[in-house]
Amino acid sequence: MGNTIIHRCEAKGLRMTGQRRVIAKVLEDSDDHPDVEELYARASAIDAGISIATVYRTVKLFEEAGILDKLEFGDGRARYEDAERDHHDHLIDMNSGEVIEFVDAEIEALQERIARKLGYELRGHRLELYGVPLKKE
Repeated sequence: MGNTIIHRCEAKGLRMTGQRRVIAKVLEDSDDHPDVEELYARASAIDAGISIATVYRTVKLFEEAGILDKLEFGDGRARYEDAERDHHDHLIDMNSGEVIEFVDAEIEALQERIARKLGYELRGHRLELYGVPLKKE
């Protein structure tokens, strides 16, 4: 696969040390939205020599290069995901902090209509919904 995080970093001319490669692989294998502490725990399980400072520097580098998207869901933790993942929106459970990814064709169409109505061509968007689970009767 030529579109891995590592390949995109190399294509942008970033120096990919062994530790950066481990962090990139951990990010690529993540199905969730890990913060730096979670990335550090996963990466240091693979390479005990990785420091949390290295993880902080690496995610900042990857973010500045457009490889990662930084997500902030109001809980004080910056989380990260691959900037080239398929488009999706987020629903954040305010009780548990769980982040649920979803795609809804009606929401996508509505956003396009709103942009056009206001005289714009939509080039991108980010939607975050915050909620609590409904009580079961």
